[in-house]
Order: sequence, then C-alpha cells, then structure tokens
Amino acid sequence: MTLSSRAKRMATVTFALATISATPVSAQMPMQRLSESQMQSMMASWPASARMAAADMMKKYGPPQEVTATMVKWHNNGPWKYTIISSNETQHRFPMPHPDVMEQGINYRVPVGMFDDLAAYDGSVTADRTQGHLAARCDKEGANFLAVNLAHDIVVKRKTVATARAYYGRAIAAFKKKGRMDPYMQRLQFTPPRGQTADADVALRM
Repeated sequence: MTLSSRAKRMATVTFALATISATPVSAQMPMQRLSESQMQSMMASWPASARMAAADMMKKYGPPQEVTATMVKWHNNGPWKYTIISSNETQHRFPMPHPDVMEQGINYRVPVGMFDDLAAYDGSVTADRTQGHLAARCDKEGANFLAVNLAHDIVVKRKTVATARAYYGRAIAAFKKKGRMDPYMQRLQFTPPRGQTADADVALRM
C-alpha cells in the first residue's frame, strides 16, 4: 500500500470514528443496551462525580435508555420523569461546595408567581413552565429528592425560602457528618401530578 493510499484510508477511518462518536449510542444501536463494562469504558474520562452518579443509577434503575459520549439518560425511572447525568460538572456552592452532574425531573406545574421564590431558594432547582417540569441538579439522588421536596413545600406555602434553605443545609450537614439520611432525602414526599402539567401559554393578537 502506498503512502498516499494509507493516508486516504486513515482519513476515512478517522472520519467514520468521529461520526460514530458524535452520534448517540441509542441511535447507533436502537435495540442494544450497553453492558456495565462497556459503560465504564465509555465514561473512563468522565469526572469521578459523574461516574459515581451513573454507577449508582445503573445499580438502582438498570442501564440508561440514551447514551452519548457526554451524557446518559433514563426515562420514567422510579419516581422521576427523567434522569440525565452529564460529563460536564457545574460547580455549586449551596449548601456547601459540590459539583452538579445529575438532573432529575418530574411533571409539575409551578404557579407563575412562585418562579422567583424557587430561584431564590436554590439556583439548581429549575421549573419549565411550557413543558410542565420541575427538576433539581446535584451529584446525589438523595440531594435531588431533598431539593424537589423542599421546592414543593415552598409552592404549597408549607415553608418559606429561608426555612427551606435552612432545612436543606441541616439535612445535608447531618448526612455528611453522621450519615443520617433525612426522610426528605429518601423519596418524594408527595405524588407528582399524572395529568397535564404543561402550559403552552396564550397567543398574542398581532
């Protein structure tokens, strides 16, 4: 094989590998799930926090339904509408420094007047009015349970922003120092709505 033909072949292989890497595994192999060893190999370069979160979720919920080079996603796993784990860490200082790598969401309609309160409570708790989702991002499922439970308490006016933040800090401190898991960290303390939570808004008259 000449040098020129070798170069052309290498270029073709490189392009093919790049194309495969950029395509979600779920699209490449729609009927095939990756094994745990394959997942570990794929995530070898991911931050430890993301690898640990993925391992915990796979142990609890089985393999994800969607896989890319930078993200894994479960649909309707346990109480969650979705769980997404990203290889990209987002640093978060509340209630103590940690990386956000795992987003978990539920169907939930947040009243328009409560969006500011939820933003003041925790910047890693997000509400999507149009799709009707409420989600939390952290590195542990227990912390996401805690965040969503407290967000619900704020919405139903069981807690204020200040008391919710204080509760969150106490629960995380107790878990870190004593290994004691608050009930709010163990599961959702309410049943997410099963009906229509999306809000398509209204069209303006032009």
